[in-house]
Amino acid sequence: MTSPESDLESTLRPLDGSEALTLLNDVAGFLTERDIRAYITGGWVRDVLLGRDTADIDIAVRGDGLEVARSVAVALGGRYVLLDSENGVGRVVLPGRRTEFDFTTLRGNIEEDLALRDFTVNAMAIDMCQLSGSFSDIRLIDPLNGYADLRGGIIRAVADTVFTSDGARLLRGVRLAAELGFTIDEKTETLLEQHSGLIAGVAGERVRGELLRLLAVPGAGIFVAYLDKLGLLTVIFPEMEQAKGVKQPGEHFWDVFHHSLRTVSATDFLLGEGEWEFGGDEVRAAIPGMEIEADYFEQEVGKGSTRKSLLRLAALLHDVSKPAKKTIEAGGRMRFLGHAADGAAVAAERLAALRFSVKEINLVEALILHHLRPTQMSNDGLPSNRAIYRYFRDTDEAAVDILLLSLADHLASRGPDLDPAAWREHTRLVDYVIRQRIEKEKIIIPPKLVSGYDIMNILGGSAGPVVGKTLEVVREAQAAGEVVTRQDALAFVEKLLAAPDWLETRNDKN
Repeated sequence: MTSPESDLESTLRPLDGSEALTLLNDVAGFLTERDIRAYITGGWVRDVLLGRDTADIDIAVRGDGLEVARSVAVALGGRYVLLDSENGVGRVVLPGRRTEFDFTTLRGNIEEDLALRDFTVNAMAIDMCQLSGSFSDIRLIDPLNGYADLRGGIIRAVADTVFTSDGARLLRGVRLAAELGFTIDEKTETLLEQHSGLIAGVAGERVRGELLRLLAVPGAGIFVAYLDKLGLLTVIFPEMEQAKGVKQPGEHFWDVFHHSLRTVSATDFLLGEGEWEFGGDEVRAAIPGMEIEADYFEQEVGKGSTRKSLLRLAALLHDVSKPAKKTIEAGGRMRFLGHAADGAAVAAERLAALRFSVKEINLVEALILHHLRPTQMSNDGLPSNRAIYRYFRDTDEAAVDILLLSLADHLASRGPDLDPAAWREHTRLVDYVIRQRIEKEKIIIPPKLVSGYDIMNILGGSAGPVVGKTLEVVREAQAAGEVVTRQDALAFVEKLLAAPDWLETRNDKN
């Protein structure tokens, strides 16, 4: 095994002149001039040794970490941000730079400080005063053998009190294992299971941050299932507890809870970021090409979230209200009427408690509310232009995401009992709808042929609910090809308004 020092030298040397090392030297010079002892700790040291790129650098200082952060921000022309007043964490953000510095106050000496951290791979440090010398002079401070665990791919808690000290570490441990491709050691796993309930007391925004990072990892479905094994999942989403053991109709292979977990894994598969053990080449070959922007699912929705991570979240929660909505009719038919609408509301409430943004919540809510919609667009064969228009009108920015969720739902419903013919028909429908969106944009956003003023002129009156309703019916007629020109549209409107019950029925509150 190579020494940590040789690994440090080999990974730091190519970074010479990089933004991070240049700024670190600037910070080190500033602190040295003021006789402030400082250490680079945590993730940056870990990631340098792994050869991973990272822009966040943690620095522990002797003295007031918040005051040092303020001074460094002024000296480097940056901005000071108070991250955590309780634990004394201050951030320095530099304009035009991706590198950010988080300053904390050293707790005792550096060895004592590292012993209070979370996992051994995060409990290594570099004395900043060594940066001014040769790379070969830099020595790794590693009192808890984090380097050995790094080489072995192990996530190990530094002490039995790690999780009782900070409940957010429960989720962070799983997230780190997922991001790094590491294994959580047996004793740490036992501690995670013992203290899983503590995640309920963690601030919502901290849970949100860790959860989103976990959901961004390729193959996240495996780790979502692991969260359940550890007892964490239903503490974060208590509404899911009642889904365990809830049986579904015969076409479903799993109960509601395990179907939900499998839907996340099926989403991974459809995104090309995971395997589906029940799908051979035939299943994969039928997946639509999804002719959308290459980075569509990588689009940022909120801070730290993308369409991809929120799609996985919606996949997990899409049937959250099935247990409450389950009924069995006289003939024995099992139904879950209204579970999509109710589930959307339940998920929105939970995500609000976890401090998700309004935009993030709206997307997840739309995905859950409309997840059955694609298969309801046509009773037989491909959907009409009118149905496609209504679909994109009602689902708006979530339309493409919902199509993929519907496919994942299909796979996770049938599991090993998948009917290849039914799967091909579903994928053909999705492919057709997406192609119509691309090839016939006028179906989705038809050109404006008449205005509200035209309708008011025909009515000879002022604006009212009937105007908006009439415009919408005209747009549907355009999408269906029944109206092509302005003259067609005006004739259509006049005929519509002449109907005896149109004004009466369209001016009420239906």
